[in-house]
Amino acid sequence: MFKNPSGRIFDIIDYPSMGPNEIVRRLPEGGNGNFRIGSQVRVYEGQAAVFFRDGKALDTFGPGQHTITTANVPVLIDFIGKLFNDRSPFAADVVYVNTREFPDMGWGTSQPILVRNPGMGLGVALLKAHGTYAFQVSNPQQFVSQVVGAAGAFKTEQIQSRFRSILLSKLQDLIAELATKGGKSVPELIALTDEISAGLLAKAQEDFKAVGITLKQVYAQSITPDERGAEQLRAMGMLDMATYTQLQAADAMRDAAKNPSGGAGLTAGIGAGMGIGQVLGGALQQGMMNTAGAAPVATGAAAAGAAAGAAAAAPTPDVMSPAQAATYLQVTEADVMQMITGGQLKAKQIGSQYRISKSALDDFLKS
Repeated sequence: MFKNPSGRIFDIIDYPSMGPNEIVRRLPEGGNGNFRIGSQVRVYEGQAAVFFRDGKALDTFGPGQHTITTANVPVLIDFIGKLFNDRSPFAADVVYVNTREFPDMGWGTSQPILVRNPGMGLGVALLKAHGTYAFQVSNPQQFVSQVVGAAGAFKTEQIQSRFRSILLSKLQDLIAELATKGGKSVPELIALTDEISAGLLAKAQEDFKAVGITLKQVYAQSITPDERGAEQLRAMGMLDMATYTQLQAADAMRDAAKNPSGGAGLTAGIGAGMGIGQVLGGALQQGMMNTAGAAPVATGAAAAGAAAGAAAAAPTPDVMSPAQAATYLQVTEADVMQMITGGQLKAKQIGSQYRISKSALDDFLKS
């Protein structure tokens, strides 16, 4: 983009350097550009240029070179007033929109989804999920009006955050429907990744269309119990102390066995959602029979101490799951998946699962 010597009025408008992950770019970046009637607008393949003023999209130019006139942007006459000559300036922004498809964008649950799970474990479960989606701006003018103008979202992360919020809202609705109306148990829900992917795509399409976006694909790559299930349920007021400490005792048993395939707190997550078998069942029953005594609490506290000691003694694995990597980095698993899909963190995909080396995490922290 070039300016005349005055530094105020633009004669040539273009943005050839739009990156593959850049959704919109406002010119000038600070807003309130002055453009001449008769200025040239260059739009490259995979772009659209939308004139934008006072929160409204005025008109759109597709790929090619265009000359600004009141004929191709007729609403400009309302902003210019009486034209003294065909070079009169007008104030507006130009928003360049990337119209190429955006594949493999990441989404994930920042907070677990509460699901009723009658007849199993505690009767409720906390599920987490992550996956990818693909979209394309199909109506640039509508997109600029609804997202850029109404929400003031010019940065890619702001726009992606809005899209992820739509997907997670629909995911909650879909899982609730499958669990209540469909009668699906937690183990069945975990196995329904294909059905949930298709249902999520169908549910979210209209919301994306309303803002000028075509939602091309949605994949639920993983649906699992939250390994922090016991802590989360207790924080929500859904676990008493006796039950919580018995779950901690089960974790201590797991850590003592040093199960190499489990992530930190996995037993508690599964116990909250699906039960952990006869050992935990007996422990829970004993805890509920001793609701008034000090001994169960002491036993639970000792178990929690044993769990903490075992966790402290366990070495950091050389290869980690996203959940373990999240614990190592002290972030959410959704943050880890976003860093992986965004190319910031190196990971190896094995089937539908990701594995991250400790050295890759250490390199990421040093970068």
